[in-house]
Amino acid sequence: MIAFVFPGQGSQKVGMGVELAEASAAAREVFGEVDEALNQNLAKLMAEGPESELTMTANAQPAIMANAMAVVKVFEDGGFHLAEKGHCVAGHSLGEYTALASVGAFSLTDTAKLLRTRGIAMQDAVPLGLGSMCALLGADLEKAQALAEAAAQGQVCEVANDNDPGQVVLSGHAEAIDRAVEMAKEYGCKRAVKLPVSAPFHCSLMGPAAQRMDVALKNTPPQAFRLPLYANVTAAEVTDPASERDLLVQQITGRVRWRESVLAMEAAGVTHFVELGGKVLAPMIRKIAPDVTTSSVIGMEDIELLAKEIG
Repeated sequence: MIAFVFPGQGSQKVGMGVELAEASAAAREVFGEVDEALNQNLAKLMAEGPESELTMTANAQPAIMANAMAVVKVFEDGGFHLAEKGHCVAGHSLGEYTALASVGAFSLTDTAKLLRTRGIAMQDAVPLGLGSMCALLGADLEKAQALAEAAAQGQVCEVANDNDPGQVVLSGHAEAIDRAVEMAKEYGCKRAVKLPVSAPFHCSLMGPAAQRMDVALKNTPPQAFRLPLYANVTAAEVTDPASERDLLVQQITGRVRWRESVLAMEAAGVTHFVELGGKVLAPMIRKIAPDVTTSSVIGMEDIELLAKEIG
């Protein structure tokens, strides 16, 4: 059984989507629709940069989604439909929106607008410089939680992402994250690396962003989706659009339970994970579930190879 999975923030890079746009009218249509939805030449920014502008949260989130959806549309243009080939979908953070778009829960236009709103809301939730994030390498969830509690000292320091057995991300007040970096080795982590992000995502400081997304998702709720989705905040299958709407709101402040999600999909029978639009999740998945196979699909050659693999 196949799971289609979609990357989150950090997978963006200048030049993304160029090859697909040159090779496929279906890809160009995706980029054109997103540009129109946002009233912005996002495709040009993706292709040419500057990188500093592309990595801004409000641009990176719809760009990553557009790139992955271009892959989906090219794949489906060749007669390979996700709902027919897959068992389930999942996405890492903003990738959950892409996953939903890929199975019909949101239109491409609505997904782009929601992610623009989400990016701005997350950026605005905490004044610049007050929040931070760090990746703990060689740390499991238990060590990370103990470190977060010790480093908090009355401030926010929480587990934001449980990515794989050796990588957990903390998020919170900048001073608390600095303390966590200094204390990491005491708590059994190999090392701690501060992340180049502009806000402390997936922690309780994102409360104002969650409120804004609650309104946005009431106005544009997910519709029925063609495959089950494994939600970040529960690491469990969801098929009900109303439940998923609530989970998307919770996701803003909640932990991305990626490691548990992969294990849950494997337990449900998934043996092949296909990452569409990036090469970030596949290495994590191989660490989490060594017995599964993975594919990373970005360009035309990848798409053709995948079509042969899954027939």
